[in-house]
Amino acid sequence: MTTSMNSRRNFLTTSALSAGTLAGMSLRQPLTAQDKPAHKVERAAVGSIGLRYQGSVIAHKAQMYGDIVAVCDVDKNVRDTAKAALGSTPRHFEDYQDLLARKDVDIVTIGTPDHWHTRMIIDACRAGKDVYCEKPLTLTIDEGKILRKVVQETGRVVQVGSWQRSDHRFRQAVEMVRGGRIGKLQQVDIVLGKNVLGGPFQTRPVPGNFNWNLWQGQTPDVPYLEERSHYTFRWWYEYSGGQMTDWGAHHLDIAQWAINSYPVEIDATAKYPETVDGYNVAIDFHAKYTYANDVVMTVSDTGRNGIMFTGDQGRIFVNRGAVQGKPVEDLASNPLTRQDWAVYDFDNLDRPERAGKLDAIINHMGNFFDCVEARRLPVSDVESQHRSVSTCHLGNIAMQVGRKVRWDPKAETFPGDAAANALLKREQRSGFETV
Repeated sequence: MTTSMNSRRNFLTTSALSAGTLAGMSLRQPLTAQDKPAHKVERAAVGSIGLRYQGSVIAHKAQMYGDIVAVCDVDKNVRDTAKAALGSTPRHFEDYQDLLARKDVDIVTIGTPDHWHTRMIIDACRAGKDVYCEKPLTLTIDEGKILRKVVQETGRVVQVGSWQRSDHRFRQAVEMVRGGRIGKLQQVDIVLGKNVLGGPFQTRPVPGNFNWNLWQGQTPDVPYLEERSHYTFRWWYEYSGGQMTDWGAHHLDIAQWAINSYPVEIDATAKYPETVDGYNVAIDFHAKYTYANDVVMTVSDTGRNGIMFTGDQGRIFVNRGAVQGKPVEDLASNPLTRQDWAVYDFDNLDRPERAGKLDAIINHMGNFFDCVEARRLPVSDVESQHRSVSTCHLGNIAMQVGRKVRWDPKAETFPGDAAANALLKREQRSGFETV
């Protein structure tokens, strides 16, 4: 498998994997049956890193297209459970570097907490692996700048798990907005949901099955709190960004895909918990973004989870359960056509396999494997996802400085704003730096 995969990688076309700034936001489509190679393709050898919760889900999805030959997790109990659940006898590791060193691994899936994503993708790309990584792509904006450069230099295919890009509801909403079905887009309103409150939590001895030092990675070395790790890591700024990067990596990505521009001004408000040794992400938060094309986007933690697109001729609401609005109802008499789709390089919206959430997620992984084979950009490529999660980070930064900030999307800096620019990166613990 490794030999055949490497031979296919040799005909990588650099131009196909080096998107321009806005090109990364184009409506890319998976390969059609006609695009796929006529010969039988060997199954890829997959190594899965981070195997709890969503990490386990993406490992199982990858099994539809490849064979899991190695697994890695810093929690031995998780490793043992995953090894049994995956129905094979993969080699298992505590340190992901040992997995990346294996020559029999072609593709890596990453389902770790957010603060490990960028470093692991970079190391995997430099080890010659293609990567499927859970969202959000980065912990900071500067991490995305480094990652973009490494992916371009190595020519690896990287798909980010922002699977709503493969869901028929969200794709239809984006196509309709960009196709003018609500007239000129004026405003986008997003509801993400509340961040979780909790604490103070009790310090405990580190479990014998858990490598706490390795789990912390680049973040400050602190006493072990059970609530810092596993699923609840997302409620600590040290490891994540709360709902702004959790749900935001999904909904802000779809919104920005439809807006087809970047923000230039962000104004945000938030309150912060005062509890010591407790969750520290913002509460009661609200952000307002003004885009270069004058579209205004708001992000709130209160209301019906989803995205409302408002134009001068109508509105469309979309979430994981529905796509609604009069323009959607009007499709019965004025349907989207192949000509509409071709304008935006868009895949068929009525394919049966897009009919449900589960199939949509499967297709997102399938799109990744198609693109590995063809050496082309996947639907959630690094450039588009760096830009989307940067928008999430911008909201958190505006909340933290407590005032309106100006953003230069070309330079990717806050002009003349030292306090905001200082938050583009974070100090990293020695030995775990992203380089």
